[in-house]
Amino acid sequence: MSTETSSAISLTESQARALFEKEFVPHMDAMYNFALRLTNDEDDAHDLVQDTCMRAFRFIGSFEPGTYAKAWLFRILKNNFINDYRKKSRGPSKVEFEWVEQSFAGDDDPEPAFQADLQAESVNEMLGDEITSAIQALPVDFRMIIILCDLEEFSYEEMAKILNIPIGTVRSRLHRARTLLKETLATYAAKKGYKTDMLSA
Repeated sequence: MSTETSSAISLTESQARALFEKEFVPHMDAMYNFALRLTNDEDDAHDLVQDTCMRAFRFIGSFEPGTYAKAWLFRILKNNFINDYRKKSRGPSKVEFEWVEQSFAGDDDPEPAFQADLQAESVNEMLGDEITSAIQALPVDFRMIIILCDLEEFSYEEMAKILNIPIGTVRSRLHRARTLLKETLATYAAKKGYKTDMLSA
């Protein structure tokens, strides 16, 4: 069941494109980083973001200008990852929204859209291989909540909307996710001979 179709308004193609470019394009890098952390694969992340953008454009009439576009996009991306991407199903035809791909990369930028190699390297440098691996090892619901809160810095209310769960569930799930992450990192630290008391703070 789609969560993007309520209260849809009718837009002309030019209006839809203008709204997409104004509200959504600025969040392309953040979307890619989220997708990369979920999939741990550059090509899969790019495909996931592209599918998300196509869906966002298709249901753009249900987006309310002035609301938090990033959270709206992340919710669609999350739904795609859970419902479609993990099942390895193909997304909608790329031909219908060819211009979406063009909007990803600036005309003056010779680098590929999202600069996948640089961003993948940046993720590993910021988090460290072991933390990245520990996050990837979490069950998907816990992995998402860690990424959204501790990496993307969404508020509890925003995460509740993205994940379509009550704020109380956000809090409890985040607590459990952080506990599991600490346990995994403590195990790694112990193997390396580091003190683990700092992880239990």
